[in-house]
Amino acid sequence: MDQLWELSFAAVAFWVILAFSVIALAVAIERAIAQWSFVTRARALGDTVTRCLSRGALEEGRSACERSPSPIADVFLVGYERLGRSKPEHVVTAVHRERLRVNQDLRARMWMLGTIGATAPFVGLFGTVVGIMKAMGTFHGEDEVKFTMVSGPISQALIVTAVGIIVAVEAVILFNFFSQRANRIATEMRLLTDEFLELLLDQSGDSQPSRGKKPETAEEARDKDKDTKARTKGDGDGTREAA
Repeated sequence: MDQLWELSFAAVAFWVILAFSVIALAVAIERAIAQWSFVTRARALGDTVTRCLSRGALEEGRSACERSPSPIADVFLVGYERLGRSKPEHVVTAVHRERLRVNQDLRARMWMLGTIGATAPFVGLFGTVVGIMKAMGTFHGEDEVKFTMVSGPISQALIVTAVGIIVAVEAVILFNFFSQRANRIATEMRLLTDEFLELLLDQSGDSQPSRGKKPETAEEARDKDKDTKARTKGDGDGTREAA
């Protein structure tokens, strides 16, 4: 019964903590691969698209985005697809909405690191408490207890807490590192997106006809011509009367 108690609580808590450690390392490796060279690829694509827009080569810039593996290419493609089909403010909204989606992908599964960092010490403490309870439960009231009799079981029980703290520290460090890196990437994406939208909307304004003055209809042109002739005739009569 005692062995079953130890297996079902203290030992299980220890293996749960080890599982937490493996999950934290797996998430860290996955996030490192996802964020690796993200800024470098995004800047390279941003420079290419900026040069294309500066000289009016819209299709060339769009082709560069379609070929690029960078996630920011999806943000630029939304702008290209909306250009000429939606109002400028709708284009801006759609592009920033896609940028936020990419930012969310950069933070995917990071909640696991935060959860492990917060719960691992308590799981370890639970295993330690169970181990101490088991060590103390073997003695009876009339037994003479020596320090050497309890030091071994208690030290073994404290190992679970120590492992839990180590795993928690590991998870918190990884969480803070990847959070800071995700914030830096988000800021870089915002700068690149704003520059892209400025150039893209300039292209849209140049390609669309001016809306400052509506073209005249045939009837308005005839009325304007009659008014012009009437004013000319009146000016002539006034000149002759003055003479």
